[in-house]
Amino acid sequence: MPERKRPDPKLAALQGRRTLNPRPEGVADELFRRSDFFDARDLLQVKYEMIRRVKVDEAPIADTADAFGFSRPSFYQAQAAFARDGLAGLLPRKRGPREAHKLSAEVMTFIQELRVADRSLSASAIAPRVKERFGFDVHPRSIERALQRQEKKRR
Repeated sequence: MPERKRPDPKLAALQGRRTLNPRPEGVADELFRRSDFFDARDLLQVKYEMIRRVKVDEAPIADTADAFGFSRPSFYQAQAAFARDGLAGLLPRKRGPREAHKLSAEVMTFIQELRVADRSLSASAIAPRVKERFGFDVHPRSIERALQRQEKKRR
């Protein structure tokens, strides 16, 4: 009977925290090649050691970035994030919009005024009025979510 491979708990943890290096084979640094402590799959560890190598060991940026599988611009981004936020700055950020950018405070005030005037007004009925007043489309579901967020804040 063939032996089944055990799942790697560290690999699962790195995936769960979105810190799994997508290109561990690009890390050519000697520490990561010959040591069990340094793990090329750990993106946070790779970025930190890359920044430390330049700052403490005074290694050239271009060579160091290349040895760690990064471009020079990526090195500078990591360095700035580390200087600004510390170790947490090296963690990957969630992609995409951070908030409902179309539904500004002005738009939400307009929506609230419509709702006060007619409580039975649905998000589907509000969306065309927003387009008429502000000149852009808003999906009714976005309006529903924004109203729910406001309701949560009130509580």
